[in-house]
Amino acid sequence: MGGTEEDYNFVFKVVLIGESGVGKTNLLSRFTRNEFNHDSRTTIGVEFSTRTILVGDAVVKAQIWDTAGLERYRAITSAYYRGAVGALVVFDITKHQTYDVVDRWLKELYDHAEASIIVMLVGNKTDLSQAREVPMEEAKMFADNNGLLFVETSALDSTNVEEAFTTILKEIFYKVQKQKQSSSQSNTVSLASETSASIAPAQAERRPCCVAL
Repeated sequence: MGGTEEDYNFVFKVVLIGESGVGKTNLLSRFTRNEFNHDSRTTIGVEFSTRTILVGDAVVKAQIWDTAGLERYRAITSAYYRGAVGALVVFDITKHQTYDVVDRWLKELYDHAEASIIVMLVGNKTDLSQAREVPMEEAKMFADNNGLLFVETSALDSTNVEEAFTTILKEIFYKVQKQKQSSSQSNTVSLASETSASIAPAQAERRPCCVAL
């Protein structure tokens, strides 16, 4: 994973969920590699990429997982959500049907992830605002009513992509810090070690992966 894998304090697993074609893969590639692929193929199974950011004095490694939105690839559900401390639920602002099923994605998320997971609703493809079918106010109200963070993005022109990922990572970090302060074991945080071990056994011995909130 590169020569600087020692140089971080936390690893946070964040999952991308939502219907096929809403732009999850390009959001991931824009944030982790600053790339956009116009000919992006449908994701098969699961992929993940990483990027390290600074939050306060802590170096946080984001491990962002992208999964297929198509039904036939959803047998991997339990393993995909295991150890996740954040989730971005993505819909396409130009296709109302991708927004209509956000409730279903949230149910699946809460069925398989920890109840304390931090969730952000993301309306993608704002570069196509002339074809908008989902009013921003409607989505924002839904997010507020369901205790979700909310942002609109464009993976194509980079609008708010950085903000979306850094905001959720900061929220996770602050929650972990509060947990540490209130814990009698002030120097330890409970870990989802099974997830870290399945990804990088050697790394799991050195650094806490996927802090369980």
